[in-house]
Amino acid sequence: MFSTDAWARNAPLYEAARTLPFNRELAAGTLPMPAFRHYMIQDAHYLVAFAQALALAAAKSDGPDDVVQFTVAATAAIAVERGLHTDFFRRFGVSADEVRATPPTPAAHHYICFLLASGFREPLAVHLAAMLPCFWMYREIGLDIHSRAAADNPYRAWIDTYAGQEFSEAVDAMIAVTDRVAAEAGARERSAMHASFTRAAQLEWMFWDSAYCEAGWPV
Repeated sequence: MFSTDAWARNAPLYEAARTLPFNRELAAGTLPMPAFRHYMIQDAHYLVAFAQALALAAAKSDGPDDVVQFTVAATAAIAVERGLHTDFFRRFGVSADEVRATPPTPAAHHYICFLLASGFREPLAVHLAAMLPCFWMYREIGLDIHSRAAADNPYRAWIDTYAGQEFSEAVDAMIAVTDRVAAEAGARERSAMHASFTRAAQLEWMFWDSAYCEAGWPV
């Protein structure tokens, strides 16, 4: 299956992301608050684009069930994650005006543009492969962090969301539909799917690393 092959090919990228200082310190509860604050603001920008990318997948789909799946996932990307942001923004003193005034960093901007370009320009199969790492890597890293995090970890709400059953079921559904669409793709299209999956996995690494470094535009 495409998913099994893609994950195996990109296992080193997943391991590199899992062991980033951001994720190690998040699990330990020692991640500096400014780094997590930076991450949450950038994630607020990203989640809107990710919901749009899912909506584009719905528009590209012919099957009614697929349209419903991607539409529901787009709604969840806004509702669930915005609820998380509301809690943390209040806790960390981040205002909606600050989020609006803070532009996407180079890493976030690249990832957002990659997903939206994929949605507008690529076949459905390639677009699904571009979105899959965001689902899958977050679940696996969330579960890994959950297994090591203390109950009083200050980032517990984030950890519990991505290690939760509801999110896991959404990931399984995304893997299943991507494999089903990939089974109907030709060799050239499957090659493009693998390239998109790898690029998205690289961008996941960059997003976390950028937050840890509190990176902005250099000029």
